[in-house]
Amino acid sequence: MDNINRCPWCLGFDQYIKYHDEEWGVPVHNDRIHFEFLILEGAQAGLSWSTILKKREGYRKVFADFDPTKVARFTEKKLEKLLLDPSIVRNRLKVYATVNNAKQFLKVQKEFGSFDKYIWQFVGAKPIINKRKTLKEVPATTSESDALSKDLIKRGFKFVGSTVIYAHMQACGLVNDHLVDCHRYKLS
Repeated sequence: MDNINRCPWCLGFDQYIKYHDEEWGVPVHNDRIHFEFLILEGAQAGLSWSTILKKREGYRKVFADFDPTKVARFTEKKLEKLLLDPSIVRNRLKVYATVNNAKQFLKVQKEFGSFDKYIWQFVGAKPIINKRKTLKEVPATTSESDALSKDLIKRGFKFVGSTVIYAHMQACGLVNDHLVDCHRYKLS
């Protein structure tokens, strides 16, 4: 292993390190990527992120590369078939929630012009830069994730509790929770 300082949560295996170094915390402004992370973070609820990361390609394959328009048209027959696919987490509620969330996602896009425009308003349209020194300082939720979660639930989304949404905000760079000594931490 190299001598680069990283957030300790990612040190379990190479795929985790690659995800941390290349994706986690990078500001996202692409609706398809936002949809992907909403689905993956929802699937992760109650499980480890490493489990979902290992199944990410399976999710991309079975959920039409996270195209919300295509996923919104999935039939019950298709969902029942997906529940037999070991390349994803076969939790009925989470699989069915994906189609529901695709439909709600499309409504948000229509209302705001993009999901990106909608979600970034919860952080004042720019990343919140935190200055955390240890993982113990990183909260599971914040007032921003509480507000976003509450609004998503009001709009009919599923598996979008505040903890799931804070993980989404971290992954998509709405907040920078890289530790200050991590090579990915940059003040903007």
